[in-house]
Amino acid sequence: MSDAADDTPVYLPARTIPPPMSISPQARAALARGAVRERMPNPPIDDVDAWRAHVATFNERMLPFVDQIMASPLFHVETRQIGTTNVYVIRHADVPPSDHGKINLHLHGGGWAYAGGRCTALPAAISALHYGGTVYAPDYRTTPDHPFPAALDDCLATYRALLKEHDPASILVTGDSAGANLASAMLLRARDEGLPPPCALFLNTPAVDLTLASDSWAVNDGVDVVLRGLGDETALYCRNADPRDPHVSPLFGDLSRGFPPTYIRTGTRDQLLSDSVRMHAALRKAGVEADLYVGEAMPHGGFAMLGADAPEDVDARADTIRWLARHWKG
Repeated sequence: MSDAADDTPVYLPARTIPPPMSISPQARAALARGAVRERMPNPPIDDVDAWRAHVATFNERMLPFVDQIMASPLFHVETRQIGTTNVYVIRHADVPPSDHGKINLHLHGGGWAYAGGRCTALPAAISALHYGGTVYAPDYRTTPDHPFPAALDDCLATYRALLKEHDPASILVTGDSAGANLASAMLLRARDEGLPPPCALFLNTPAVDLTLASDSWAVNDGVDVVLRGLGDETALYCRNADPRDPHVSPLFGDLSRGFPPTYIRTGTRDQLLSDSVRMHAALRKAGVEADLYVGEAMPHGGFAMLGADAPEDVDARADTIRWLARHWKG
């Protein structure tokens, strides 16, 4: 019998999908803003100069917020050079001295292209504000000039350096989106190179299957008003690499060794929802303690990505903090 019908898609009529009544007014307003938000179109995939300019424009929009962090008395910010990588070390002023030894290796998102340079400090400061400890955030190399495995090499070098100074039981690894991809892949590399795992792993809306085969990649395309596609950025990162290589797509790796307890957070409107669901299932199948938090109607990264601090974001952070309290003790 022919399998030709196995790939037959479901055809949907044009339809309007409003913000649901099941979420707070703040979250509904955020989704409405996101639906009409202007998005910079990507350059042609093979125009490297245009991509450099595109990334620079994106990063420039973040710099005023970075300047606020750098000038704020609420944050202690310094930089360290680890190998060839500049690493931002950030701690919030309210963190008690007893928690300074809790180390958070935070890998920023941005499609392996955006949010590098000084912008690295912004998501690191947000992580320091929300979760405490001392955050180490490597300004890893980015595309279009540095495809796989440059970023992964930089992240692993930072982790290796931290292990020389800190007990792995005090180290938490966190990553957002592409940074969560790097965090997962880094643990596979660390294990293969004989390095011990950290005490815990927090993956926020991770990209773990760069073949782009996950169900929500298609189902939430356009519904996610934050991500709105990652195909070009994925192609730039993979370049000549096999997207099924576990160091590119950690979902395809042997997760039974080298992974600590893992917390994954996503939302029902996240285009990478299925990556999160599949990674959670794969970790549990491999015998790893793994928890999954799915926020109602949350797009990629949560409503905070749309300029809101909705009650749903507060609840999601609170759940993460409760989980971290059990696994990240310093």
